[in-house]
Amino acid sequence: MNIYLLQQAPQPTGLFGGGTTTLIFMGMIILVFWLFFIRPQTKKQKQQKKFIEDMQKGTKVVTIAGIHGTVNKINEDGTISLEVSPGSYIKMEKASISMEMTAAINKPATAEKK
Repeated sequence: MNIYLLQQAPQPTGLFGGGTTTLIFMGMIILVFWLFFIRPQTKKQKQQKKFIEDMQKGTKVVTIAGIHGTVNKINEDGTISLEVSPGSYIKMEKASISMEMTAAINKPATAEKK
């Protein structure tokens, strides 16, 4: 009788060794994605929503398309009237206002270092 037929073949352990280690590794990957990608994006969306809700008449803004203007009127239907030059108005959605560009425009000038 052949002895080799009675012995079991060794089981491959894979790259990580076992099931528990693989689960821990996958959990760590999900945690890293949440900390570095999902959490900052949701925080940024909340800031954008608050910025749009707090917008008032006379605020200087920049749209996502790069149009500079001053908020002239805020309508209840989610639109604004944007004055792009004296006497020229554009009706736009509130969501089209860029928070980052507006903050860069309205940022106070910093004092030069001596």
